[in-house]
Amino acid sequence: MDIQIFPNRILSADTTENLLRDLDKIDGIKRIVLQGQRLPPAELGHPDRRMITVKGQEIDLQIKTGRVLLEIEDEEVIDEIKTASAPHLPFGFDVYVGTFIRHEKTVTDKIKYGSELDDIPDEMVGLTDPNAKLSDRASIIKKKEE
Repeated sequence: MDIQIFPNRILSADTTENLLRDLDKIDGIKRIVLQGQRLPPAELGHPDRRMITVKGQEIDLQIKTGRVLLEIEDEEVIDEIKTASAPHLPFGFDVYVGTFIRHEKTVTDKIKYGSELDDIPDEMVGLTDPNAKLSDRASIIKKKEE
């Protein structure tokens, strides 16, 4: 099951980082996908094009976050997600339940990755722009095994 957090404003890098940190504390979230407008290359010096830290790993934030998509285990975590999001999104947000992330490999994936399709982890399905290089557009941050 997927949900979408749709903020009433585009998020800054700081807000995105803080929101992700609080969402990370919630059990029951399998994947998080950020969608938004691409930022110009780092060489051009956009203030929101910077490294953010999530789960102790630095990630190059390449977008202005407009939507946060979450794959969740069940509907019981939706209230926790709303509660965790509210302090970071005081200007308001909506939460929608639906299917927002692809979960199966498709013909488009086969065309994009060719024989390497079997080497693509299942966590990467539906997470990248088909016109971009995979390594430039997606990062996997694994949960620590306890």
